[in-house]
Amino acid sequence: MNIVCIGAGAIGTYIGGSLALAGNAVTFVEQAALVDLLTARGLTLDLGKVPAARQMRATLKPPAVTFSASLAEALATRPDVILFALKSFDTQSALDALAPHYHARFTSADAPPVLCLQNGVENEAFLAAALGAENVIAATVTSAVGRLPGGEIVLEKLRGVGVADGHPLAAQIVRALSDALLNGRLFPRAADMKWSKLLTNLLANPASAILNMTAAEIYAHPGLYRLEIAQLRECLAVMRAQNIGVVDLPGTPVRALALAAKLPPWLSKPLLGKAAGSGRGAKMPSFHIDLYAGRKQSEVIYLHGAVARFGKKLGLSTPVNQFLTDTLLALTEGRLPLETYAHQPKKFLAHAND
Repeated sequence: MNIVCIGAGAIGTYIGGSLALAGNAVTFVEQAALVDLLTARGLTLDLGKVPAARQMRATLKPPAVTFSASLAEALATRPDVILFALKSFDTQSALDALAPHYHARFTSADAPPVLCLQNGVENEAFLAAALGAENVIAATVTSAVGRLPGGEIVLEKLRGVGVADGHPLAAQIVRALSDALLNGRLFPRAADMKWSKLLTNLLANPASAILNMTAAEIYAHPGLYRLEIAQLRECLAVMRAQNIGVVDLPGTPVRALALAAKLPPWLSKPLLGKAAGSGRGAKMPSFHIDLYAGRKQSEVIYLHGAVARFGKKLGLSTPVNQFLTDTLLALTEGRLPLETYAHQPKKFLAHAND
């Protein structure tokens, strides 16, 4: 397949790079300041934990892959599919740049679908509004992928990629993903797949950033554990109100996670603690990484914030997800100092219960 990948971050490099190693033509679209560097240095991808990997570690450089700062130039290659692999807070600016070129280049008969690999449950709607609902395919990545300080992308744990059915190319994309050792799997309902992934993203994510504590530390604390259960139950209630089901994702037993959230703590804690600690590989949760890297934006508004927004529309109370969203945003934007709740669970819980 001929593929354009918007974003050469950890997920974009892992998915796009794996597809390139499998013989697909891949063009990465990145900021102009990075294109010369990437062209000279390449993208290094370590697939050492994939037993059948064609190459355990590979550096992808032209002509094996192409790097471009021009969307018009990338779309001129007439891609079969466009990978959208950005942080949710970059969605709108990327669409503002993409949509004019997309509509100028393609007709309704030859427009390539956009495979949305982002976390969250609202990005597909934004893409559909800009590009047309018929041109968007929902997807989710469950494999744990990390970035080393030098920029190398490392596959920490292979799980897979879910792709929503319904588009004529969906099955072909799944085959291409599986041929690239990405473990593609087709799902009949996009909402079930995306909300089930959202449920897994909630685990110890904002609490880790707010408290500067590991997932293991959070789940070992009785009060913090109860807060974690409360946020999961709020999300499950919002899903039920929309008739959205919980489904197992590639390598991820989400139904067991949902069941555990309903059990007494002494039964659920071992399962949820393991899920929170192992789901991201060896790294800290993404919100912690973003906060302590000094980024002034957080995806919490698209994850826990989405639970709160949908809950409000449905007339459901979601105070825990709202509190976590508001608190992490205040820290991210500098309205609260980082040390406000750092290693202070008692203070944090007191405010959460106000």
